[in-house]
Amino acid sequence: SGAGLLLHYIERQLEVQVPRHPQHPPPTMTHHLEISPADTGFMIMCAGLVQLMTPGLAFFYGGLVRHHNSIAMMSQNFVSLAVTSVVWVIFLFSLCFGESWDPWGIIGNPTTFAFFQTVGMHEPLTNGTSGGTTARIPGLLFGFYQCMFAVITPALMTGAFADRMRYKAWLLFLILWLMLVYAPWCHMVWGGGLFAKMGVQDFAGGIVVHTTAGFSCNAILLVLGRRAVLPGGEEDMDIPHSVPLTFLGTALLWFGWFGFNCGSALSANSVAATAGWNSQVSAAAAMMSWTIIDWFVKGKPGLVGKCVGCIAGLATVTPAAGFIQPWGALIVGLVAAPSCYACVLLSKRLGFDDALDVWGVHGMGGALGTILLGVLADGAECADAATAPEWCVNPGTVVRSPKQFGIQVMAAVLCAFHSFVMSYLLLKLIGLGFTLTYTAEEQHAIDTFEHGEVGYYHVTAEIRESSSPRAVSLEKASPPPPSEQLAPEDLDVETTDAYESTEESESIAWATKKKGGGCVMM
Repeated sequence: SGAGLLLHYIERQLEVQVPRHPQHPPPTMTHHLEISPADTGFMIMCAGLVQLMTPGLAFFYGGLVRHHNSIAMMSQNFVSLAVTSVVWVIFLFSLCFGESWDPWGIIGNPTTFAFFQTVGMHEPLTNGTSGGTTARIPGLLFGFYQCMFAVITPALMTGAFADRMRYKAWLLFLILWLMLVYAPWCHMVWGGGLFAKMGVQDFAGGIVVHTTAGFSCNAILLVLGRRAVLPGGEEDMDIPHSVPLTFLGTALLWFGWFGFNCGSALSANSVAATAGWNSQVSAAAAMMSWTIIDWFVKGKPGLVGKCVGCIAGLATVTPAAGFIQPWGALIVGLVAAPSCYACVLLSKRLGFDDALDVWGVHGMGGALGTILLGVLADGAECADAATAPEWCVNPGTVVRSPKQFGIQVMAAVLCAFHSFVMSYLLLKLIGLGFTLTYTAEEQHAIDTFEHGEVGYYHVTAEIRESSSPRAVSLEKASPPPPSEQLAPEDLDVETTDAYESTEESESIAWATKKKGGGCVMM
């Protein structure tokens, strides 16, 4: 129109921007223009998906342990959402993504974002050199998203020491471990620190999440020792009490992992899409491979094996998800299953009582994926984003080369070593003031002893010849056949009255004995 041409002419002559709608002047805070609504909405969704992974992990682990310790396992996972989030607000976010506190870039300054006072709500991060300073999302959202990674990382370790570490010791270890293991590696790799400057790449947590947690587990197991043997024999301890719970947890983890890997692109773009598809391909390939191995070794294709294989594929592809082609993700998945399976067997052969195979699946899976990135990333033609071909996944970031391979190996090895040593020292230090493990008697019913709750009220129990209520052996979570169930008239009057008087006050229905022996389902 004529008015538009006139405005255009005035702008060119005066070299200023004339507002089209003077009655609604543009906001004075120009940083609003730096935020992408699409990226912001996408990252809010991804943060929610990653948050869902922690309850998913609780279901996954809770189904794999014995039924009378399932509440304890879920509680150890779930409490990380509270403890880690609070510590994250106060100083942990600063340790991870603040300005380097030392000349080498090992740890962030705890005052940079203390209490989130300098974390912008309307602009990206203004301090530090992490991805949060260049992403087109609010700095507050970047902190929110990264907090979910910090929440689930220590929770991964709980599967290794199932039935052993006391709750108080775990809470203290959780906080110290985040400060002295997670925060340094998060800062060095993701926060613009030492290894970021050296060119180490970790797209979504192969080093920062899986390697730190996985290798810390072996140190913890050395300190805590093995689980107490149940009357039924040691082999019974590795039988999942609820495969459906484990399947549900796997489904939630797989679903949440798209937020884990896609969101690490920090933008709703082609890199996020590629990372999501690579996650799907690797998980599927690893599940298929693990099922074939299970079928060959055990003679049957179990559902638990499918669940574990899926997780192995996701953990292994995580550090490379946004840097490799889909064919590379297929290779990662096919390699992950036999490699992690072998590591699980090796762990048992070496005498580690890794209850839920955390080191073999997460520790070695994350380290393997970190190393494979050096050989599966795009070629040298993708090194320069300005001249890279259109088919490059993430041009201008990382390309495969012997040098990159060496850097990735070095970072994985150093991370494994530091995580192991620091976790061992931390737990030894905590042991000077706290009892670390449950007694053999307490391990038979941690839910009741520690939390005063049980996952299944209708259990078959047998009261031993002991005056201590803890000396109860919980044997089955399913009712006996109808022919073996006792009628009310078959019970002693005294035991029936005792049960009725305590039915509402007791947290568990203890079994009562029939005249001449036997037990009844309450």
